[in-house]
Amino acid sequence: MNDGHDDRVRGFAAFPSRKGGRVRGQSWWSRAWVESMEDGWPEEEPLKKGRTVARSGRLGPLTVGPGRIAAQVYDGADEPYTVVLGLPEPAEEQWDALWERTADRPAETEALLAGELPPDLLEAAEDARLGLFPGYGELEPDCGCDEPDHPCAHAVALGYQFSWLLDEEPQLLLLVRGRDWSTALEELKSVLLLRALAEGSEADDVPDAGDAEDTGEGADLAGGQPDELTDSPAAAGIPAAEAYARPAAPLPALPPLPEPPDDDTEPVTGIEADPLERLVADAAVRARELLAYILGAAGEPPRPLDRWQDTVRIAATHPDPRVPARLRDSCDRPQELDRAVAAWRWGGAAALAVLEETWQPEGPGVTRARTALSTGWEDEDLPELVVRDNRWTLSGRSLQLRYGRDGRWYPYRERSGTWWPAGPPAHDPVLALAELLDG
Repeated sequence: MNDGHDDRVRGFAAFPSRKGGRVRGQSWWSRAWVESMEDGWPEEEPLKKGRTVARSGRLGPLTVGPGRIAAQVYDGADEPYTVVLGLPEPAEEQWDALWERTADRPAETEALLAGELPPDLLEAAEDARLGLFPGYGELEPDCGCDEPDHPCAHAVALGYQFSWLLDEEPQLLLLVRGRDWSTALEELKSVLLLRALAEGSEADDVPDAGDAEDTGEGADLAGGQPDELTDSPAAAGIPAAEAYARPAAPLPALPPLPEPPDDDTEPVTGIEADPLERLVADAAVRARELLAYILGAAGEPPRPLDRWQDTVRIAATHPDPRVPARLRDSCDRPQELDRAVAAWRWGGAAALAVLEETWQPEGPGVTRARTALSTGWEDEDLPELVVRDNRWTLSGRSLQLRYGRDGRWYPYRERSGTWWPAGPPAHDPVLALAELLDG
């Protein structure tokens, strides 16, 4: 289990009490999780107690991360205690094998790229010997209570409540096993891209028989005319073992190195070499993004940047510390460049948009954020939040969270009357605010 800080960890509001009704989840993934959990913990009495606790509302907000599901238990004591379910994380080789097997299945691949977790992915996982659901003895409970049962009712209740989360977001099953959703998709897309490139290379290597007949090259090869192909050991009928046993021919001598230029020599074109190197690298990155989109390994094409966005990108990513100063002297908004660069370094173009754009968010994302902050915060003295558009400011703390159009929360800190980006974004506002306060 990973007990250190991990920005992949997700937080979820506590479930309210439920009177009666089914305690098992409704979706396919949820039911399969419960079945695996109950198979690993076959004694009925702890399961029965756990179902009662799951409905009681005594568990606080849930935290889900790689190898770990946790929650606070409010059981009438002065202080709550923690219950944790631990799961081992598969090796990197197993994840690689999973995406290779998935890439062999077009339907499952298409569903994953569309943001869904298809049940048939379980077959690819079994082929890769990667268990998505807990096997016997893998789900390890740990609780601060004094109950003698193993597992205790609180651990069982946490397992049932996790199945409720799977009803809404089955991708959390991958996160518990060590892969957040974005990383999983990137790894699958990399496999698809490499396959597409390999298939394209094989197609380019196939000779065109029609062209050979038209030019006479086919007759030359059939007639044994001397060329690079017919002079090879294989064409001469020499066995491969004998050919490899021959001594290696000496390589030709290296040409002499050119004389180093004088330090005072001006470039022939009048342009220094380092900007050209940067332009070539940028062109290669953009070409890769376009190729990934054309081959179907990326959901949407890369968006073109305007002049200001490209200026910020170069200033934020160029390794030469002199570049930001040069751009500041030449751009139209020199006073804004440093803040814009700080935003880009935390989150790229999306973070720059959050810095510069004010908008009115609506829908369930804002409601979930309010619920998470009200139920997931342990400090009763949390300052009042002043909400204005997509900016949530903590009164008297000079701290602010900004909600981006990408569904993430961006932390900000006030400096001399100006709001500055203060850290990486997070999907969970509780985690973003905790990092901001710790900073």
